[in-house]
Amino acid sequence: MNELLTTAEMGEADRLTIAGGVAGIALMESAGRAVADAVASGGYGKRVLVVTGIGNNGGDGFVAARVLAERGFAVTVVGDRGRLKGDASIAAARWHGKVEAATGTLADCDVIVDALFGAGLDRDVEGQSLAMIEAMNAAGRPVVAVDLPSGINGTTGAVMGAAVKATRTVTFFRRKPGHLLLPGRLHCGPVTLADIGIPASVLDRVQPKTFANDPGLWIDRFPVLRPQGHKYSRGHAVVVSGGLSTTGAARLAARAALRAGAGLVTIASPREALAVNAASSLAVMVRPVDGADELAAFLSDRRRNAVVLGPGGGVGSEMREQVLAALAREAAVVLDADALTSFAERPEALFDVIAKRPQYNVVLTPHDGEFSRLFKVIDKDAHLKSKLEKARAAASLSKAVVLLKGADTVVGGPDDRASIAENAPPYLATAGAGDVLAGILGGLLAQGTAAFEAASAAVWLHGEAASEFGPGLIAEDLSEALPAVYRRLFAALA
Repeated sequence: MNELLTTAEMGEADRLTIAGGVAGIALMESAGRAVADAVASGGYGKRVLVVTGIGNNGGDGFVAARVLAERGFAVTVVGDRGRLKGDASIAAARWHGKVEAATGTLADCDVIVDALFGAGLDRDVEGQSLAMIEAMNAAGRPVVAVDLPSGINGTTGAVMGAAVKATRTVTFFRRKPGHLLLPGRLHCGPVTLADIGIPASVLDRVQPKTFANDPGLWIDRFPVLRPQGHKYSRGHAVVVSGGLSTTGAARLAARAALRAGAGLVTIASPREALAVNAASSLAVMVRPVDGADELAAFLSDRRRNAVVLGPGGGVGSEMREQVLAALAREAAVVLDADALTSFAERPEALFDVIAKRPQYNVVLTPHDGEFSRLFKVIDKDAHLKSKLEKARAAASLSKAVVLLKGADTVVGGPDDRASIAENAPPYLATAGAGDVLAGILGGLLAQGTAAFEAASAAVWLHGEAASEFGPGLIAEDLSEALPAVYRRLFAALA
């Protein structure tokens, strides 16, 4: 159930279902009943105001109004029944109460049902629709949104001029990217997914490539410990350290790689920082490695099968040379922070080398600022309106898996798959958290996890570890919270 459907894909799911013999009005009846159930179970009160639009969302609203009235609720409907067509018109005809014109004030109720627009809104709201959205927000009443809060684009999560701030949202068959992407997620409240009679088999035809990032997406390829396993079978991750004053980032990443399950982890340290790195590490090994040539020689041992570059590494030609040296070897590569910024002026020099590798085992992990520097051409493209679209375009351009960080982290793959995270708590916004994420990712890659699945799993584990620790989190706490997350994850597999 972790598939996310764009507006076009949801429309195709509806079409295929109807073509298969299910009447459109039957789907609408089921949708409206699901909304009515949410209102009735919410404990909001008995006076319900249903705001309807002129599309199918309006039809869902009319069904909800009728069902609630049949259950004894006092229901008022606002809208324009005469402008509805098709199944929505049939649903409106089954409502025998009055339909009032919009008045600009909606306070005389206990709860509002927002059935004005659905997920397919692709232009800014204006005129009477804008006034109605503003009135719903100003009413100070709970709002149950149908499919998606009016004003939110279901595919991009964008606010189209203005959007309803819902208390709760009821959507159908599968969620939409706009339920997870910011700012759309902030408008939805808890989202209820209702089964309205669309068979899961239509997904074989629709073939969605966007997913909510949860274990169901990647667990089949997640490294699970085996009784016959040993440290050498669990991979060897290498984290490249920066100079004397910036070793903390590499140490955070290295400990995270070890906690994530890598059998061996080594910090490749400049000699000037060797004593600091060695004194601060126990299970993590430390070896002297200076510059690109020594790194290339160090990675010539194929047992060292994953390498993380960038955290605290410094920006400039030396970092660029180290990155290119790592990419010339077979190890999976994580490029974070300074490793990305070092290629800001010549990103094609990085992308060309990645494209020549025989497999997709390079992951780029930018935050928004780093993304803007490395992917200037994408960031400035007005046609790419969402974080999801940008991550996908970046993966296609770079031939790497792109992990675009944030509260709604998106992982995009060169094969067009994408995942959207929804489990990151706000206290993850702390110095060093990104270094830990890079380390978790390196640890999973060392264990042989494919790049897209490793990146998605690392993001999820990172969020879960932060939630496990709770408020007051600092980056050092994340690795120590991972064992509890792993216990729950593996218990679910048992």
